[in-house]
Amino acid sequence: MLLDVHVVAASIQDRDGAKRPFLWTRLDHPGARKVRADQGFTGLLVEWTAQILGRDLEIGRKDPDQRGFQVQPKRWAVERTFSWLTAHRRLARDYETSPVHSETMVRWAMIGIMVRRLTRGRPATRLGPRSLSRTEAYRLIRGVRLLLARDGCR
Repeated sequence: MLLDVHVVAASIQDRDGAKRPFLWTRLDHPGARKVRADQGFTGLLVEWTAQILGRDLEIGRKDPDQRGFQVQPKRWAVERTFSWLTAHRRLARDYETSPVHSETMVRWAMIGIMVRRLTRGRPATRLGPRSLSRTEAYRLIRGVRLLLARDGCR
């Protein structure tokens, strides 16, 4: 669930623009004890958050020995939320010229997501794999063969 949204202009460095939103989040949600951020928020902001706000700012870092892509702990929750938001047409592209309008669009999208969850009436479930009928399997095989033939593969 979304606690708060703060959008700053692209011309402002992440760690410079984060102090005001962190302060407002601290005031609006005193029970939130930990803030997670990516590597753009490193530096003096970590100490400022600990000293002024009394909160722990956890920076998600990849292992120094990491080669290639690996999922970072807790990062999936942020990325999943971004994917939910970009499913809304207005947020699929950056149309807004004002940070206030961008914040409003994100809030509207999250309200829609939360209302759907509340009205669903049951816990979310994921359907397992379903078996293909013989007709569907033949159709898929035929489609793959047509694509391969079109691309010159056998």
